[in-house]
Amino acid sequence: MLRLWRRYRIAMAVPATVPQRLSSRFVRMMSTIAAPLRLVVDFALPPLCPACREPVGDAGGLCAACWSRLSPIERPFCERLGIPFAYDPGPGILSMQAIADPPSYARARAAVRYDDVARTMVHALKYGDRLDLAPAMGRWMARAGGELLADADVIVPVPLHWRRLWARRFNQSAALVNVISRQSGLPANFEVLKRVKATPQQVGLSKSERAQNVQGAFRVPPDRKADIARRRVVLVDDVLTSGATAEACARTLLRAGARQVDLLVFARVVDGARATI
Repeated sequence: MLRLWRRYRIAMAVPATVPQRLSSRFVRMMSTIAAPLRLVVDFALPPLCPACREPVGDAGGLCAACWSRLSPIERPFCERLGIPFAYDPGPGILSMQAIADPPSYARARAAVRYDDVARTMVHALKYGDRLDLAPAMGRWMARAGGELLADADVIVPVPLHWRRLWARRFNQSAALVNVISRQSGLPANFEVLKRVKATPQQVGLSKSERAQNVQGAFRVPPDRKADIARRRVVLVDDVLTSGATAEACARTLLRAGARQVDLLVFARVVDGARATI
């Protein structure tokens, strides 16, 4: 029964355009028994905090202690990169990073800092099949990226290469896009951006090595260029570290004809206590 419940969670969290999704007949069948199955699972395995494994009331929620340690990113922050400032310098101010090395995407927003709690949540979603975390994470992202979503025409996830998708069975960015699309009412497109190069993991690489690693890794198929031509795109990923992957995706979308690309992530790395102006 637990295996059946896990298959249902994966099926409902991943868009139909992704090849690893189960058949629609299976999803419809599972939908009819989802509620009683959830009650049985919750009774046998009470929901736990994804960060510390303490019991919590709702699946995907944090306990009070971990919630207090989570670091939401609020204003004041750099209008371009979304990096928080130590004090409020006034509207429209850019950080030194944004001035010295502006990215191809127009704006970046993140729900939280990439600290211990956020890292645990991201790893649980990505590597631990904790798809029950996607709804809460997606809602926080929709709130943090409200101004981006208000200006956008379509939402696009950072894709996985088919080999990694086959091994992982789902794309965590696509699962987050599903939630954000429902929250915002914006359409999502899971086919416009493809990862055509199987790259090694970025963990442990320098910024320049990360950029080289993803060079030529993404492509917009010719028959999909019309989907984003002159449209404003919100690109979605789970974490922003060096920005190499987001930069490569944004450049690919812009070269294919997108009018503008903004970036929305669950968590971002913030060097030091606060960014300098």
